[in-house]
Amino acid sequence: MSVEVDALLQEAKESIEAAQNYRSELQQRLHGLSQARKQVRGSSGQAREALRKHFAELQAAATRLLAERLAALLAEVDAIEADSVRPLDDCQSLIEHGVGQADELLREGEAALRCGLGEKEDKLGSFTKKALHIQLDSLPEVPALVDVPCVSAQLDDSLLGTLRDRVSRHGCVSSHPPVQIEELQERPGSVLVRWCKVDEDFAAADYRLQYRRSTSGQYEDAYIGRDCEFLVLHLDPHADHLFRVCARGEGRTEWSPWSIPQTGYTTLAPHEWCPGTEGYILSSRRNIAMRNDSSPSRCPVLYCNAPTYFCGQTLTFKISAAGQMDRRDSLGVCVETAGGAESLQRDQSVCISTNGAVFVNGKEMTNQLPAIAVGSAVTFDMEVVRLIPVSNHNLSDGGHFKLRVTIGSGNREVVSDWLVEQAVDCLHFGCSFVHAGWKVLVF
Repeated sequence: MSVEVDALLQEAKESIEAAQNYRSELQQRLHGLSQARKQVRGSSGQAREALRKHFAELQAAATRLLAERLAALLAEVDAIEADSVRPLDDCQSLIEHGVGQADELLREGEAALRCGLGEKEDKLGSFTKKALHIQLDSLPEVPALVDVPCVSAQLDDSLLGTLRDRVSRHGCVSSHPPVQIEELQERPGSVLVRWCKVDEDFAAADYRLQYRRSTSGQYEDAYIGRDCEFLVLHLDPHADHLFRVCARGEGRTEWSPWSIPQTGYTTLAPHEWCPGTEGYILSSRRNIAMRNDSSPSRCPVLYCNAPTYFCGQTLTFKISAAGQMDRRDSLGVCVETAGGAESLQRDQSVCISTNGAVFVNGKEMTNQLPAIAVGSAVTFDMEVVRLIPVSNHNLSDGGHFKLRVTIGSGNREVVSDWLVEQAVDCLHFGCSFVHAGWKVLVF
């Protein structure tokens, strides 16, 4: 086979491969277009349904409110009418009674005038006495028209104009939400959600984060506030969760449209305290420990249930209740658990005491952090700096790993280098408190 044919064959193979790649790329773009069209049509359908439902509810509520107001006003008219007519009815009864008495007196008077002379004197005397008894000069008072109610209805015609103006500005349709989820980071038993504004003209006062399991249809609030990130705790590993976020503008009460839901999950087991440790009681999820008074004189270190902390992660201890401080107290990380130890202020550990003192391999550092109190959040961040090889100066040591530890508390940080005797893939964490009353959440 000639060189020209080989070259043509090679060129044909390359063209076929390029065509295959080109077709694959086009098919992927077709799939992307299909997903985009699905999102547009699906979100439009949801928006229509939301609008119809909302305005139907408004219409029903407005009709009910108008009917209730009409009934209340009619009741007021009925009450005024009843209260006003009652004294008029009483006056009418009194006058009609007087008219009846006058008619009877007239009949008697006319009969007395027509009777004979023998009985005229007696009848006229009786008639005169009866006339005096009736008091013909006493007349009941009838109220003038200006003194009785003239019921009318005052209706504000501006209500319709105000209602028309408010309705014309009620609701809006948006094609793009002003905020979107930017990043989902897996953490032990949790996911760190970060979001950002995509509409620079939108002035956000608060953000609202919601999540749900992919198999559940009901979202629940995880966070409302001004921060642009939040750690969602208590998530089962290897379970997909959907996250969405919205914002509320400055001076507004309504929330913006939701961001596009993002799917996130964690493969990392949650941090847990070890059950059965004397002097401590744990929550049902084992992520909260409380120092009780069952062991007032001596209490060992409470370690984690498993070494679930890895370099490159952030380990956080959140204090929700505080007892009496003691310099032997400790919160921190260690290479191995030591049975019977009463504090992490020892070799192969790095920790902070409740008074803010920092200890690395049992040695107190010069720099300190603020004392730990209720609401304090103590964070540990670690990174491997380098392996210190064996030399003539450390033949017996067999080499060390240097970890750079950043401990944060109360808006301050202390950075220290921590030498460990061997390479470690994961680390233990623990706490110890001399006195009861301390309560700590780990995540």
